[in-house]
Amino acid sequence: MSREPARTDKPVRPPISRGRQIFGLALSIVALAAAYVSYPRHADLTGFDAAEMARLESSMWRDYYEKRYAALFGDLYSVSRNQYGFSPLDSVELAVTAARAAKIFQPSTSRAEAEEALPMLTSYFGILAQAARMPVEVEDVARTELAWWQARREDVPTEQYGRIIARVATMLYGVDDEDVRRFGEQRAQAMHYRDARGADITEADWARITEQLEVAYRLLKNALVKASPAKP
Repeated sequence: MSREPARTDKPVRPPISRGRQIFGLALSIVALAAAYVSYPRHADLTGFDAAEMARLESSMWRDYYEKRYAALFGDLYSVSRNQYGFSPLDSVELAVTAARAAKIFQPSTSRAEAEEALPMLTSYFGILAQAARMPVEVEDVARTELAWWQARREDVPTEQYGRIIARVATMLYGVDDEDVRRFGEQRAQAMHYRDARGADITEADWARITEQLEVAYRLLKNALVKASPAKP
């Protein structure tokens, strides 16, 4: 009596539905996006372009005084991402903390109220310090940054708070020379010019401020280049 041969056919799997395919693709895209925004980059505080930094800082000052905080966030993000090379995730955090510090400081009317911006500045410089080429005392540099904000508001002479600005640069970059001091003075002069124009400031005035800031950042860049170790 013959036997039927054993069946070797494998069970047929039901086809994957289009909905599941789309869901899987969406998960893959989300995973890739998360990896992209959070993957560590080799950020470098010395990698900025002087002209672009000047344009962005002039724009940030304008955003601040016109209380356009969304635009301020965008310019801060561009500095962190495109000028310093931070990851998108770190750039967002830097922009958020810096914009919040500015928003807290702006309506303050005393040193005690201004101090409320310090935690945000400390968080900001804590992330920024990761791209410095030397150890940074984060709390000290945050307090020094706040000190020049407050000094300018209190009508301290321009050259005096210009020295505080230069001190912030020295704390971040480890460079203290004539170009760094002139960077601080030039940046303070640009701020003084903006303050003098007040509500009557014009497009031509903003263009002049940008020019002044470009001079400042070229001085800083020159100081950093001189301080860089020579390549073999």
